[in-house]
Amino acid sequence: MERRAFLKATLKASGLTTLAAAGCSDEAAPRPGRRATSSRSASARPTGPADWNALERGLEGRLVRPGDADYDRARRLYIPRYDSVRPAGIAYCATPEDVAECVAFAALRKLPVAVRSGGHGYAGWSTGTGLVVDVSPMDEVRIGGGRAVVGAGTRLIDLYAEAAERGAGVPGGTCPTVSVAGLTLGGGLGVLSRAYGLTCDVLESVRVVTADGRVRECDARRDPDLFWACRGGGGGNFGVAVAFTYRTHDVEDVTTFSVGWPWPRAADVIRGWQRWAPSAPGEVWTSLQINTAPSAGAPTVEVSGAALADPAPHIDRLVAAVGRDPSSQASRRRPYLEAMKALGGCSGQSVGACHARGDLPGQRPEGRFPRADYSGKSHVALRPLPDDAVGGLVARFSRGNGRSGRSVLMDAMGGAIGRIRPGDTAFPHRGGLFVLQYLADGDDLAWLRGTHRIMDAHLRGAAYVNYIDPDLADWRRAYYGANLDRLTKVKAAYDPGRLFRFPQAV
Repeated sequence: MERRAFLKATLKASGLTTLAAAGCSDEAAPRPGRRATSSRSASARPTGPADWNALERGLEGRLVRPGDADYDRARRLYIPRYDSVRPAGIAYCATPEDVAECVAFAALRKLPVAVRSGGHGYAGWSTGTGLVVDVSPMDEVRIGGGRAVVGAGTRLIDLYAEAAERGAGVPGGTCPTVSVAGLTLGGGLGVLSRAYGLTCDVLESVRVVTADGRVRECDARRDPDLFWACRGGGGGNFGVAVAFTYRTHDVEDVTTFSVGWPWPRAADVIRGWQRWAPSAPGEVWTSLQINTAPSAGAPTVEVSGAALADPAPHIDRLVAAVGRDPSSQASRRRPYLEAMKALGGCSGQSVGACHARGDLPGQRPEGRFPRADYSGKSHVALRPLPDDAVGGLVARFSRGNGRSGRSVLMDAMGGAIGRIRPGDTAFPHRGGLFVLQYLADGDDLAWLRGTHRIMDAHLRGAAYVNYIDPDLADWRRAYYGANLDRLTKVKAAYDPGRLFRFPQAV
């Protein structure tokens, strides 16, 4: 069946509307360099080989199925514990029209759809037993005129590298291997956020393939409700985002710094930092980090950060707020890209080396970041932690000396983040003081859940959707607050058949 006829039949059978003309092509034969036949085993074909072969012929990118030589690599996520999941197919989509092909195919065949960009989600919901729509091939970055047009598969380190060449920056996270898509759609906390806002706050438009197969250009005028939902409403809820246009800001040098205290002063550090950090100037971003490692002999507490100007007077105010002299202190002025590398754990390395290792899909062969088996939870602190909460958190680490892989990161909010009203974007936590992210090795769930439970008694009611938590009971209100009702209406309008669904889909 030719591609146009296949799509028309698919949409008619699914009760969906007509695809945009840009999503159709008359080409049916395999393209140069593509396989004309497949060596896949018959047992791996849940809907029949002819169906999958028709899908494959309709893609500019490539389709990987069980039995293909690179199937085991293609199905991996960043977190190894999801390696047991075996998708029926992984489609590496090279164009928005490829995504439309996949949406039509999955709708007709009633296959579960998982959308994957970076594959870092804690819950593993960017894979599944149906069709994985992988947007990593769409990773082009174009910067100019105060704008950055960025493909959904772009890794943060690549965006930062392209932006830095032009003296520009986009607010974003510190992990270099994460893709822009999930970060942006859930809000996007990061180093420049207190100065310029969340990643979603500098988003001017987004291209989305919706459940009806349309490729939509969404902004404040075109599909404004969908655009609003894509600014903090969470990835994978309303369609497949394929490209973003951001405003950029002039950024040249950045000063990175760290201040450490001995572990017995941990409670003082937490109390002092939370008094100082949310009201610090927007040019200063900080993260309080508690970590354990066998070589340390005891947990460590440190405040690291970045400043667009001289941070020395601000560090002095932090130390005064803590009321205890630090045991270590360092700062260094660096070019923007080198600062982001340092904060991301690949200081002094090439951009390619800041990718995950090449045994993961969508990464560079020279990448050095290993896969990591971890779990996470979160809270958004809307008020300072009381003393008993601080004491409870410190006790969770003090009782576990020598156990590696336990961390709590507290990232400061405030500044430009709080200057936007909670309903202006789908990200609701504009009054937050800081975000707490709890992390633990994959086999240490009891500690992670216990720590979250103890803190939840003091921090009820708010969590960050980008640190998605499969255990969270009232996740709808925790992630979205008062914005939930509007998000539910957007979901009903753009995905009435719930093609895009996972355990915590809106």
